[in-house]
Amino acid sequence: MRLFGRQDEIRRLRDLIGAAGAGQGGALVLRGEVGIGKSTLLGHAREAAGFRIIQTSGSEFETHLPYASLHQLAAPVLDRLADVLPPQRSAMEVAFGLATGTPDPFRIGLATLSLLAAAAQEQPLICLVDDAQWLDPASAGALAFVARRIAAEPVAMFFAVRTPSDPTDLDDLPGLTVEGLSDADARNLLAVKSHVALDDRVRDRIVAEAHGNPLALRELPGGGGFAPPDPAPVPTRIERGYRSRLDDLSADARTLLTIASADPIGDPALLWAAAERRSLDVPAAAAAAAATGLIEFSARTRFCHPLARSAVYRHADAAERRAAHRTLAEVTDPKTDPDRRAWHRAQAVTGPDEEVATELERAASLARSRGGMAAAAAFLERAAALSLNHASRIGRTLDAAQAHLDSGGTDTAEALLTAIENATMDTPQHARLDLLRGRISFLKSHDGSGPKFMLRAARRLDETDPRRARDYLVDAFEMGLAVGRASGVLDMILATAPATSAEPDVLDGLLVFAAKGPRAAVPLLRKLLDDTGDPLWTRRPALAVILAAELWDPDGHAAIVRRLVQTGRESGSPIVLRLGLAQTAFHAVLDGDIERAMTSIAEEEAIADATRGPAVTYHRLQLAAMRGRRDEALDLMRRPNQLTTSVHWASALLHNGLGDYPAALAAAQRAIAQSDLFLAGLALPELVEAAVRSGEQAAAAAALDALVERTEPTGTAMGMGITAYARGLVTGTEDDYREAIELLDKTSLLPYRGRAHLLYGEWLRREGRRRDCRRHLRIAHELLAGHGIDAFAKRAADELRATGEKARGRSESGHDELTMQELYIAREVATGATSQEIATRLFLSPRTIEAHLRNIFRKLGITSRRQLRDHPSLTSES
Repeated sequence: MRLFGRQDEIRRLRDLIGAAGAGQGGALVLRGEVGIGKSTLLGHAREAAGFRIIQTSGSEFETHLPYASLHQLAAPVLDRLADVLPPQRSAMEVAFGLATGTPDPFRIGLATLSLLAAAAQEQPLICLVDDAQWLDPASAGALAFVARRIAAEPVAMFFAVRTPSDPTDLDDLPGLTVEGLSDADARNLLAVKSHVALDDRVRDRIVAEAHGNPLALRELPGGGGFAPPDPAPVPTRIERGYRSRLDDLSADARTLLTIASADPIGDPALLWAAAERRSLDVPAAAAAAAATGLIEFSARTRFCHPLARSAVYRHADAAERRAAHRTLAEVTDPKTDPDRRAWHRAQAVTGPDEEVATELERAASLARSRGGMAAAAAFLERAAALSLNHASRIGRTLDAAQAHLDSGGTDTAEALLTAIENATMDTPQHARLDLLRGRISFLKSHDGSGPKFMLRAARRLDETDPRRARDYLVDAFEMGLAVGRASGVLDMILATAPATSAEPDVLDGLLVFAAKGPRAAVPLLRKLLDDTGDPLWTRRPALAVILAAELWDPDGHAAIVRRLVQTGRESGSPIVLRLGLAQTAFHAVLDGDIERAMTSIAEEEAIADATRGPAVTYHRLQLAAMRGRRDEALDLMRRPNQLTTSVHWASALLHNGLGDYPAALAAAQRAIAQSDLFLAGLALPELVEAAVRSGEQAAAAAALDALVERTEPTGTAMGMGITAYARGLVTGTEDDYREAIELLDKTSLLPYRGRAHLLYGEWLRREGRRRDCRRHLRIAHELLAGHGIDAFAKRAADELRATGEKARGRSESGHDELTMQELYIAREVATGATSQEIATRLFLSPRTIEAHLRNIFRKLGITSRRQLRDHPSLTSES
């Protein structure tokens, strides 16, 4: 294939292909306008010697059919499906319609990676994806997942994306913008490709107007270049040129082309069945259509360019297009392809049709069961438009909005709700409208208005469905927690004066906490967290971990977190597992187990990346703050959509460690102003310390009183121990420091144990008791420095230096040598996990794990897995 002026692009393609041949795969996204040459470059990659080629393309009319493009790409290598682990294999079989059940998007990306890696072991693989802007979201997500994880596989992936286009999962992959040809290259291409003789001046004009677009250079020179000026954009002019080829065709040939343009999958069997049903002269029509150069009839019906397909479809009038869809619906098997049949039927009707709307509703249910939330949303939206019955139309619109929200289409969901907000609807529908409005407000603005909609939904149901109304109130509170305004939501709920339930529930516990304070609420909260019967963590896991933390009970919190992680692993729920891992990291931060925090974060982030879930950074921020990593923590604080109270508490913790007490005081005051559960309470000892060091005794005393109010009713060693050293700071009483050390020694909270010794040592030095203070400062430094709590450790070292003693340096730890992901892999290998097991956890291939292990061995100066087990950098003591 001869290309003009594409030396740089060809070099990028060859570099990636060469690396893949050597076992170092990668991906490249070619971006550019219509006709700029992206498909031609993919064709050049297709000619690479020694590679097996598999390919797919997005379809403008198939974007709502889940996994359609992925199935097309994977079909040639499905004979290697047996090499994929059973859970992943089952998910892929369901997604491709090879088995029944509900596919797990959580596993399909990894299944695709495993499948392609297995196929590439026989022969290096090139995957070509054209018109990727039209990939269905499920396929796009899976392919983007694979593209980010093939660095250790002999696989090269190339995507072609038309610009401009909406954001996709491919946007963060390595990209190359394909520009127009130079004038010289454009003239050379025009000379080779033009089928007519051109005057030199006309040739110059065409070159200027084409702006280096190769497709324009091939299609524009009609009439020898002596055509009237056309002000339309180049793509429009090209499409108009394609349409002109239809003018002299027979009616049968035009009908055949229209049917082909209306069929998104290009299945010849379907096309010929539809043509016969329309009683077309198939041989003659097919020959005439092919002679236009617009279409090729082979193993798959292909148009020469997506613009050609669009031109054919638009050339037909509305009645012809509807007839084409109706015929395709009639020849599509309702058992093997019901969603596509429903889609064609929907395009064939001219107005409301309850039968078609019902069929679309069934198709939406099927699409949802296959993991295609975007498809379900599209089907439901069309079903609503075709509904004759008013109540059905409202219900389907609400269902469509819900599905759009679940698939990430927040703007579309909002538009659907706006369209019906003034319509007549019953009370449950009004309540559901408010509920969806609340979710949208939360997702879009984080301005705190979401809970207001939830409260309004609850008030609507107060009389007709009080149980659901109470659930909505708790939903509102959880939403308030997420945006850092839980206390305000509780005040709003209190103002509605909901009736007390016969059996006290979580709403009663929250309201008692808000109205009467922690002392009155603690017994009820403990009962709610009782792990018998129907424990709260199974129904509202996020709220359960917060309430457990509010009880200042690290053991109870850890038990719930362990159950969440176990449940998430067994059920395959990414939401539950991510929550469990994030909370595992938080608990590890409080314990001072830096390695466990880092490995939990690594796994949580791997799952977030695999599922394209929203990023959370609070666990990273808490870890950075505890370690005293100022630049890292401040960078994380600046990121959007942070949990407000978490940011303020972390800032107070960070600045107390760094000795910047005015900054710590301001942050702690902001944290307690939110009055949120637990983190606002955990900010109180930070406020006491910062206030005392800043000379704000009144503020310190007030914070101490608030801390006592929250910890005393719980009676836990954690709460009472931290309160004891906070009291020591305010009163200067030695017994308080001693009590703090005694109580905290009963816990696993190493940073707080170290801080109790540090504060006691600081107090002793200021009392002139140098010998006594050195002992506690040494203990503080050993505890804190030995576990990477660097800022507080430096404070201890500075205090020791002031007594004339130099603190001992600490040995390097695994968390200093390795990245979070490498640390996770090292610790898993040290416990005997296989590369396959680790790969499954981190959504990587086993070859990638082996590549990481080589880096780990190099960094740690070892040569085998066995040496990892006893390596000192991977051991942590609490």
